[in-house]
Amino acid sequence: MNKRKSHRNESGMTLIEIMMVVAILGILIAVVVPNLIGHDQEARRTAQKAEIRSIGQTLDIYHMQNGHYPSTDQGLEALVTKPAGHPEPKSWGPAPYLRKYPLDQWDNEYVYVEEGHTFELMSLGADGVEGGEDFDADIRYADL
Repeated sequence: MNKRKSHRNESGMTLIEIMMVVAILGILIAVVVPNLIGHDQEARRTAQKAEIRSIGQTLDIYHMQNGHYPSTDQGLEALVTKPAGHPEPKSWGPAPYLRKYPLDQWDNEYVYVEEGHTFELMSLGADGVEGGEDFDADIRYADL
């Protein structure tokens, strides 16, 4: 009979104990997850600003070496492969300016417009639509 008593004392968790653990996990998730999500978007915007600066500087190097920026039609692809058409680059290669075509942190294409002796370069933010606020706000090279 002693064996049966000790066996009963070693039984698993009660329903109340399981419910307490689930409640504690729920509270932790409710507190931690929103903080992580907000920091994820902040980190993406910070990384996006660094990337757009880098692409802008690469466009400036292209301009110094070729006397002009890629046309709007040539776009950022001109930094990856030698562009055809007008204006033809004077000094392109042998290595590309960028290894691959750049996409922003949300896998959207950048907006690039050549404006003579300058250019506009921007990411449309998390929503991929022009305008917006907070994480959806556009990030413009000219504003950095």
